[in-house]
Amino acid sequence: MQPLSQAKQQGGGSAGLISSNGCDQGMSLRLSYHLMRSKKRRKTISLHIKEDGRIVVYTPYHTPKWEIEKFIKEKQRWIVKKISEKERRIKEVEKAFVPGEKFLYLGEWYPLEIQGAGNREPPLKLAFGKFILHHDHITDARDLFAYWYKREAKEKITERIDYYSRRFQLFPEGIKITSARSRWGSCSRDNRLCISWRIIMASLPVIDYILIHELVHIREKNHSRKFWSTLESVFPEYRKHRHWLRENGHLLQL
Repeated sequence: MQPLSQAKQQGGGSAGLISSNGCDQGMSLRLSYHLMRSKKRRKTISLHIKEDGRIVVYTPYHTPKWEIEKFIKEKQRWIVKKISEKERRIKEVEKAFVPGEKFLYLGEWYPLEIQGAGNREPPLKLAFGKFILHHDHITDARDLFAYWYKREAKEKITERIDYYSRRFQLFPEGIKITSARSRWGSCSRDNRLCISWRIIMASLPVIDYILIHELVHIREKNHSRKFWSTLESVFPEYRKHRHWLRENGHLLQL
């Protein structure tokens, strides 16, 4: 096992890289990960694989490098299995933009219909319970869907953040709609929110969970017990929607 190469980042995190023999014969693995040290985490090391395949390791603040490396090495087989599963799930939902294919919007599935072009019709629209794409725009279908989703997300997400901000008296300094593939939302140190347009595919309760989650970060910057307690006090059913995201987040892709 070779030593880690680390670059310190803000928020107590660092980037790590570990090289060692893999699970299969003759196979060498290089696993990069993000290390998060916490003074509040007492004894345990934990590892999470994000929807986009990023590995995040959470450790007590003074955990030595060798112990972290040993922990990751012991988890290699599990890590490779989980990343492969995530990659397979993403490929399974990758869109082909063919007639009858279904697309999510606000938690509902809508089939795609391809029609001849109209003079004044938009190239893509949602009407009569289906997405209608004009025949001469098939090659641009992915970009058109992304643009359509972004436009809807900007309008609806801004409206809901405004509503919940006033309701809970938690006011962000700004809102940015991003194209992040798995980081559904974030709140910066200066209380600026970044929200992925992809969440507009989820149901409104799931969207609300993401938005309220980030708004609570205006008051509590980390995921401490106080954060989760505050979130539960304003959104008691958050666990159900967090679980849905963990199980179905791969569906919020094009």
